[in-house]
Parts: sequence; structure tokens; C-alpha cells
Amino acid sequence: MKQSKQAFTLIEMMISITILSIMMIFLYQTNATLHLSNANLKNESEALTKIQKIKQVVYLDFLSAVNDANNSISILQRDKKEDFVSFMSKHSLHQRINPYITYIVKDKKLYRLESLEKISTVEISSEQAFDIDSLGEVDIFRLYKAKTKTSTDYLAHIKFHNKQEILLKIHSF
Repeated sequence: MKQSKQAFTLIEMMISITILSIMMIFLYQTNATLHLSNANLKNESEALTKIQKIKQVVYLDFLSAVNDANNSISILQRDKKEDFVSFMSKHSLHQRINPYITYIVKDKKLYRLESLEKISTVEISSEQAFDIDSLGEVDIFRLYKAKTKTSTDYLAHIKFHNKQEILLKIHSF
């Protein structure tokens, strides 16, 4: 009489559990690698977004100042790598009408000051009212002026401490 096989043997069960365990280990490692990759991608994306926003703010500030015929951009060279820049712009981050914008490097950090009064010195008093935005740690912040017969162009050079570099050419019309 033949006996029909109705259950798995112990060896078959152990082999299937071992194979399933190995597959689960690989799936877990793949999932962990995917999460790490997504975190790195998110950090890189946020860094690029921050740089793009800084480029946009700087460009709009200077473009709005350059295209105003009555406005002049004052550039005070503090040393070979830092400039103190002050001007009036039509671009505002803090809902002001025609604010004065000042870019200053203090303790290797680039700050953007926006106020209703012109800030003409590097030493800022506590009586002055302004909004301040930190743009990040920089190695170089320079603004170069090139005067042509028909227009005045500017080149903004910002080199961040994390090796990210911005070169913006602002052309007046």
C-alpha cells in the first residue's frame, strides 16, 4: 500500500525558512540603502534650492537698483575678499517700499540688511532699524563694476565656505 505525502518534512521546512531569511536580509539592506539614498538626495536638493534662492535675491536686488537711473550702488572694499555694498532697490523681502539694501560680511558670514534708512558704514548702531537675513558662511563676497559707454554692468562674486560659488552678471538696460 502506498502512503501519500501529506506534510513537509523537517528538512524541507528548514531549507525554506533559511531561503526566506536570506531574502528578507537582502530586502532589508535594499530598503535601508534606499532610505539613505533618499536622505542624501533630499540634502542635496535643499542645498541647491537654497543656492537658487540666494541667486534670485541677489540678482533681483541688484537688477532693481541698476535699472534705477537716480540710484548709485556704493561699494566699499574692506579687504581683498570682502566688500561692503549699499544701495536702494525696488526689491524687498520684508514688504518695504524702495528699501535700502546692504550686503555686509561679518565674522565670515554674509548678511543682507534691509532698512528704510541708508546704512553707509560698516559699524552698525543699535539705533538703526533693519531686517537682517543671513545668507551663509562665505570666503569671498565681491562686487565688480564695469562701466561701458551705454550701460553699467556689475559682476557679483560669492564663494561660500562649502565650495559653492556664485557668479552673477547684472546688466543695466
